[in-house]
Amino acid sequence: MNFIGFIPARYGSTRFPGKPLHVIEGKSMIQRVYEQCAKSKVLSALAVATDDERIFKHVISFGGKAIMTKSEHKCGTERCHEAFQILKSENKFSDNDVVINIQGDEPLINPEQINLVSSLFARKEVHIATLIRKLESETDLKSNTVIKVVIDKNKKALYFSRAAIPYLAGNSENKNISENNFFMHIGIYAYRASVLNEIVKLQQSSLEKAESLEQLRWLENGFPIHVEFTKYESHSVDIPSDIDKIIKLLKEK
Repeated sequence: MNFIGFIPARYGSTRFPGKPLHVIEGKSMIQRVYEQCAKSKVLSALAVATDDERIFKHVISFGGKAIMTKSEHKCGTERCHEAFQILKSENKFSDNDVVINIQGDEPLINPEQINLVSSLFARKEVHIATLIRKLESETDLKSNTVIKVVIDKNKKALYFSRAAIPYLAGNSENKNISENNFFMHIGIYAYRASVLNEIVKLQQSSLEKAESLEQLRWLENGFPIHVEFTKYESHSVDIPSDIDKIIKLLKEK
């Protein structure tokens, strides 16, 4: 079984146009993501999946691999699926392999997160996997850009939301956040290629539309999502002002 990492990247962004090519301390964001992912010990292949010629040429220029995909994809999952089909057509991989969808706006991603999510596939019952982390910030709990998740006792996701879940009824809402089990979603997905072929055919679901979270489509259609805990933080860049946070963290290393 091979693990193939794809970093979906598009130039257009409502809140941050041209985000993948934004330079952070001498390197573009997409280069920083790529170089961090390349440190993973489990990936048989790694590529940026994009529909933009500027991003494609830039990735090639720093020695990375890039795959051109169609522009009409609505999400990173669809873009990863097409990129995988291209590699599969070259007889490099098969539907027995695992595709890992890596966020292109996390320049400080720890390669151990890739190793960790891939380790879940040692169990045959795992078809889709992702990572979560204990949420410790009141600000993050209230933020609609930080995705919260509730899980069952077998570490399978029950629901994802932009809202603070679970709701603390009665006097429990006065307790400190550290005394309650709030978890945040780390946006890395891994799918068996055979299952990826199925989920990209699903129609948008009502919960997905309500929350604007594609993983809810999978849950609504009966595809379980297994999770594992990571100790590493996630530092995504959603808006230009988030760059300052990344620069500060880079200087602290």
